Amino acid sequence: MNWEMLTAIGQMAAVFVGIPSVIYFAVQLREQTRERRQSAVNALTEQWGELTKALHEDAEFTSIYLRGVQSFHDLDAVSKLRFSAFQNRFFKNFEGMYYSRREGILNTDLWDEIDRTMSDFLAYKGIQEWWQTRRHWHTEAFARVVDDIIARGEKPTAYSTYDLKRVVPPKDSK
Repeated sequence: MNWEMLTAIGQMAAVFVGIPSVIYFAVQLREQTRERRQSAVNALTEQWGELTKALHEDAEFTSIYLRGVQSFHDLDAVSKLRFSAFQNRFFKNFEGMYYSRREGILNTDLWDEIDRTMSDFLAYKGIQEWWQTRRHWHTEAFARVVDDIIARGEKPTAYSTYDLKRVVPPKDSK
């Protein structure tokens, strides 16, 4: 056996050992990516739940919110601050989801669901008024997404069965 033959056998052995290793690595990487995506979706779902708690745990804030979606400008200063703080958290959450979509963490179906949700909220005059006061707090890329949704001019329907004209602060609010 000469050196060329030994080199060829060594290269062949490296190929037979290397290919399964590369395949194993690819499978592991794919599984890690899937787990990472699922973990990100779970974290976003948890953040969403925490955020929306304010709407069902605090009647006073719920009233502020429902009045605010009708007209941000008509709220008193304290209510504007509370509404604005909530909306800022809300939209930062949406912005995080937008960047998760851009990075390929959220798939198209999930992003379409988020887009529909944003469209429902952004159809309301009060949220559009708030957006104009805080647009500059968001990245330009995300701001364009929000502006495009507003430009669609969709009819507000998310709270269409709530009789919003009758929303008043709770009697026990201070």
